[in-house]
Amino acid sequence: NFRFGIVVSEWNDKITEGLYNGALDALLDCGAQKENIIRWNVPGSFELIYGSKKMQQQNVDAVIAIGSVIQGETKHFDFVCEAVSHGIKDLNVLHDVPVIFCVLTDHHKQQSLDRSGGKHGNKGIECAVAAIKMAALKNEL
Repeated sequence: NFRFGIVVSEWNDKITEGLYNGALDALLDCGAQKENIIRWNVPGSFELIYGSKKMQQQNVDAVIAIGSVIQGETKHFDFVCEAVSHGIKDLNVLHDVPVIFCVLTDHHKQQSLDRSGGKHGNKGIECAVAAIKMAALKNEL
């Protein structure tokens, strides 16, 4: 009976769609009802913070924030990764709906592909399991 929100970054969409598909399949395999899963898209990983904050207000038991930041030649990677990790941490501290950090922060695109349904599995699945566990904890407390 849990309701889940999934906020997905459109940036690096081949990777984020792989993570989303892994998370969705895992939630459904574990008994979540499709009508109890809400998906919203945001432009990039930085916008996951705002999207997740608004998703927390949608009567969900947990939110999964899905993104991918790939290191380039500038410091942009560092700023985005730090802001997103702190922003999601802040949402967990300030509000009662857990937000799961499903943001890949890899050195190159192949690493991200390998972790979003490739040879290293799919981190979206792991994040869906974490969301289920945190929703259960939230409802126990």
